[in-house]
Amino acid sequence: MNPHIPHPISLNSLFSSLWRNRQLTFRMMKREVVGRYKGSVIGMTWSLLNPLLLLMLYTFVFSVVFKARWGVDLPESKFYFAIFLFAGMIVHSLVAETLDRAPRLILNNVNYVKKIVFPLEILPVVAIAVSFFNALISVLVLVVSIVIISGGLQWTVLFLPLILFPLLVLTLGIAWGLASLGVFLRDIVHLIPLSMTILLFGSPVFYPVSAMPENIRPLLMLNPLTFIIQQTRSVLILGEIPNWNGLLIYYLVSVLIAWLGYAWFQKTRNGFANVL
Repeated sequence: MNPHIPHPISLNSLFSSLWRNRQLTFRMMKREVVGRYKGSVIGMTWSLLNPLLLLMLYTFVFSVVFKARWGVDLPESKFYFAIFLFAGMIVHSLVAETLDRAPRLILNNVNYVKKIVFPLEILPVVAIAVSFFNALISVLVLVVSIVIISGGLQWTVLFLPLILFPLLVLTLGIAWGLASLGVFLRDIVHLIPLSMTILLFGSPVFYPVSAMPENIRPLLMLNPLTFIIQQTRSVLILGEIPNWNGLLIYYLVSVLIAWLGYAWFQKTRNGFANVL
């Protein structure tokens, strides 16, 4: 590979690449999803069974064993702790699954690096697409559970795609950066799992923001997952309209970070072959 080939970094080139390689991205995502369950007895049924078993476990542990309450005035509130928790876990898992894989994306696909015509920039896109597929299955389980528990579904669930989309954009930008850094700084592969655990307990997954001391809440709001977790619960469970101002700011910041991650990836990709 010619190390001096320049790679475009503009937003236009980013959108063009995503559109141009959409079919290749879909094929790679499908192959990875199917391959994950290849050889198992029940196959892709595991993608539905895993979140269902997790939700049942959360419901038993927190509503039966600990008798936990979220602090909201809802009917059958003993089940809602598990529902609130599971909604937060879906958001965290979507990010954690993608970022945990990101530093190894180039390292595990060295054969693609040596192909001049292969669009390396789609590898993080494939990774987040697979994570999003798993998240959608979990959302389906959550929605069905809410219907069973409450007897219906809030119409505000229609806003959920608008809430999750900027998180996908933000995560993709970070994944591009980590995919590049993983080539030059191998230690980052071991750092990310710990970071994702810290992010889990630093997010309002197991507790509401209101449970934190007031002087700590502003720091909690700096966590990029906090806003999305709150908004996900609002539209799915509480039937509240999204915070449009906050969502607009989140969209703008997400696009900026996505472009920075893409630009860094494009600027450094010529050095991948030399290191690998």
